[in-house]
Amino acid sequence: MPSISHMLWFDDQAEEAANLYLSIFGTGVISNVSRGPDGKAFTVNFELLGEAYIALNGGPMHTFSEGFSIFVHCDGQEEVDRYWDAFINSGGSEGRCGWLKDKYGLSWQIIPRQLGESLSNPDPSKARKAMEAMMQMRKINVSELEAAVR
Repeated sequence: MPSISHMLWFDDQAEEAANLYLSIFGTGVISNVSRGPDGKAFTVNFELLGEAYIALNGGPMHTFSEGFSIFVHCDGQEEVDRYWDAFINSGGSEGRCGWLKDKYGLSWQIIPRQLGESLSNPDPSKARKAMEAMMQMRKINVSELEAAVR
């Protein structure tokens, strides 16, 4: 059976990025690093929260865009805060609606389960209020979201 992994193109920070991601999530492993003749990493295979990734040092000709993001399903505000703060404190930048970019420009969505629950509320007016509240946020704030749908 075939398998799928995610290929992430970096200029020359693939090994550094993999180590950062493993430190932020506190789990995972680097399974292989292939090196070029200069001894620098060419590809870094790693697993993060059960997902396989390959980080490639491919040079500066391609960069990340918001067209691709990694979605982190969080159980609540504590997880949102932990991951959000770790990315921002390591050189990342805030976006809107739970999105941020890490120091390499890769987009991440740090999203609590409560956001999906609020946005899919069977009462259309409450779902709309949840959407309106989310649109005003950078990091998702669960208590503000829940207050919006009461």
